[in-house]
Amino acid sequence: MKKIVFLLMFPLLLGAQEAAKEKVKNKWITSYDLALTRATQDKKNVIVYFTGSDWCMPCIALKRDFFDTPAFDQYAEAYILLYIDIPRNSDLIAADVLKQNKELASKLNKKGAVPMLKIINEDGNELDAITGYSMNADIKYHTKFLDKYIK
Repeated sequence: MKKIVFLLMFPLLLGAQEAAKEKVKNKWITSYDLALTRATQDKKNVIVYFTGSDWCMPCIALKRDFFDTPAFDQYAEAYILLYIDIPRNSDLIAADVLKQNKELASKLNKKGAVPMLKIINEDGNELDAITGYSMNADIKYHTKFLDKYIK
């Protein structure tokens, strides 16, 4: 009986393991200093993603249409990912992270544009930036932008 239960559960366990790998693979960092440290260690550029996760409809669509899909996997491997969220509902993130995000936004995103992707190198120097998303599920503009700065 135990063998049958194990055989029935085995595919579920493998699926859960794959899901866990996927979550780790596309893990966004929320610390600017840690992102730069990892960029230096791994010799990669950083994608800084400015979002309003609970109020910005283009941000939500970009996440759904690009960041949460297999199309983003190659970029998640090629870059360090820095997530700067400024939600309207302050309960969504820790107060210290929100404070840090607002400070970073005032330095790196002075106009407050969201969604914004900014590419910075391991020294923190800006290489390029794009803003907006048309919400039509066409990610070519973003992939073309990110392709330019893969090391």
